[in-house]
Amino acid sequence: MYDCIIIGSGVTGTSIAYNLSKKEGNFLVIEKNEDVCTGTSKANTAIIHGGYDAKPETLKAKMNVWGSEICEDLSKEIGFAYDRIGSFVVCTDESEVEILKKLYDQGIKNNVKGMEILYREDLLKVEKNLSDDVYAALFCKSAAIVDPFLMNVAFAEVSYTNGVKYNFNEEVLDIYKENDYWIVKTNKEKYETKAVVNAAGVYGDKLHNLVSEDKLNIKARRGEYLLLDKETKGLVNHVVFDVPTDKGKGVVITPTMDGNTLVGPTANFVEDKEDTSTTRKQLDYITNQCEKTVKNIPLRSVITSFSGLRAHEEQGDFVLQETKENFFDAIGIESPGLSSAPAIGIYISQMVADKLNLKENEHFNEHRDSIIKTSELSFDEHQKLIEKDPRYGQIICRCEKVTEGEIVDAINRPLGAKNLDGIKRRVRATAGRCQGGFCSPKIIEILARELDKDQKEIVKNNENSFILTSNTK
Repeated sequence: MYDCIIIGSGVTGTSIAYNLSKKEGNFLVIEKNEDVCTGTSKANTAIIHGGYDAKPETLKAKMNVWGSEICEDLSKEIGFAYDRIGSFVVCTDESEVEILKKLYDQGIKNNVKGMEILYREDLLKVEKNLSDDVYAALFCKSAAIVDPFLMNVAFAEVSYTNGVKYNFNEEVLDIYKENDYWIVKTNKEKYETKAVVNAAGVYGDKLHNLVSEDKLNIKARRGEYLLLDKETKGLVNHVVFDVPTDKGKGVVITPTMDGNTLVGPTANFVEDKEDTSTTRKQLDYITNQCEKTVKNIPLRSVITSFSGLRAHEEQGDFVLQETKENFFDAIGIESPGLSSAPAIGIYISQMVADKLNLKENEHFNEHRDSIIKTSELSFDEHQKLIEKDPRYGQIICRCEKVTEGEIVDAINRPLGAKNLDGIKRRVRATAGRCQGGFCSPKIIEILARELDKDQKEIVKNNENSFILTSNTK
């Protein structure tokens, strides 16, 4: 009998797991994919929004501002990259200043700090590459960028080391009440639990509708992106938004924590909730739109394109509630979902703890061994590390300067990487200019050695994404 089962190991589910692990109890996370951070959480703009965009008095507004306020301290406590660089929403026409004023007023109602409207002369002092048409911008000092992968991984690792169990490659098929507890049936097992948290992303409506007469409908809204090489570092120094539309916050040009430039996303509904393809039409749209706000974007420096799906609930707000007795929904989490995740974790876990009368976990340990990045070490620091373990002197991924020691550590950490994409999210090997063209064979070799598998068993991500094949005739 579990005290609580959380369905979904994206940044929302693992934030809830992290906060529940501060309580005494028997907790389980069930994930249909092979790792944490495999859905929406792995494909987003990696921004902690200030909170001016959300409609006042909504859960989006409350969670966004709260999450933004606590994210910097949290990043230091559990170890993920965070940088408060601020954001601009730019307009290219005097008539659009009214939109900026509306956003400013919303921000004031949402208790967002550090906002002001700046005009072209002042803007060019801090962003020299803004387009010649830019007229004014709303500046928000509290906006930030993060490493979304390591934020998700950090929540998961700390919760796991504090006793939360994680089951991967396991899909929930049914949920129903039996006596005074819940039955969660998967493709592998049947579990008994006192409480359930539904954090299943784009499939959250499916699980909600299994237990509730009040049906929800979540649509998958696909956002496509272009990622530019690190040689573009400094193109923009802040997050730069176009004025928002009814489809979202518009096309964004933003630096990433690793020195790249990210451009996107689009916003289009798709029927298939697994459809993360990219299209020429939408990528062309991005390239046309981004030049409205920033000039001299070196699009020849694009190293990859990708897309992610956002869980849009028709009512337009987050669904954070106890839907049935001891069944809790944390769904409809689209933008600003990453910004809100730290707050949602506290909010939902406290609802669960109050209902189950959970006591504080006196043995909770916040400590997490940081993920070593040799590229960020000084020469002397790197030399000392090599003396302890020579594998930290063997560079495997040349683009991102990732060593064998870092890859081995990523595999052997709590909830460690089991495939190429798992390595990529934790230490960035294969994420650089060549996109794994040179280093993938060596990483496959290391994965096979550390996991005691044949190299042909190593996959890119899911269990059927084989990389190496052999003639069996």
